[in-house]
Amino acid sequence: MGKIVIECFDRRIKTRKIAKAVCKILGQTAKIKAELIMVDADKMKSLNSSTRGIDKVTDVLSYPTLGGIRGAVLDRKNCNTALDGKYIIVGSIVLCDEKVKEQAKEFGHSESRERTYLIVHGLLHLFGYDHMTDADKAQMRKKEKEVLALLGVVDE
Repeated sequence: MGKIVIECFDRRIKTRKIAKAVCKILGQTAKIKAELIMVDADKMKSLNSSTRGIDKVTDVLSYPTLGGIRGAVLDRKNCNTALDGKYIIVGSIVLCDEKVKEQAKEFGHSESRERTYLIVHGLLHLFGYDHMTDADKAQMRKKEKEVLALLGVVDE
């Protein structure tokens, strides 16, 4: 089985199990690296505005380094870009901690559950999944549910 390393400087966030579950559900066998950055609402609003043209705070943003990889099993031999030593770099995820707390309260579940969901969501974006069309959204939601089930995360 492959391995996704999520680099995050916030040691409160445990990412190893999340990464392993995403790797398993997506059938990834290579060594893969992603970055997770936590920001405040002001920084998230600024990023959302500058990169998406939407002048409001959002919960998660994803910045993939590879395009057209949805459903593909990544292989270092066939990936000539975005390499870091033995790892294929799939991109960066930015989470707004204030939105995590707000949404956890709104949805009536823990901050840990909300953060886990958003990391899974962000990782799936890095692997090419999206929710721009109903069909794409259904496919992405199916993958999210599979990963969350593997993690034992249920709706609270």
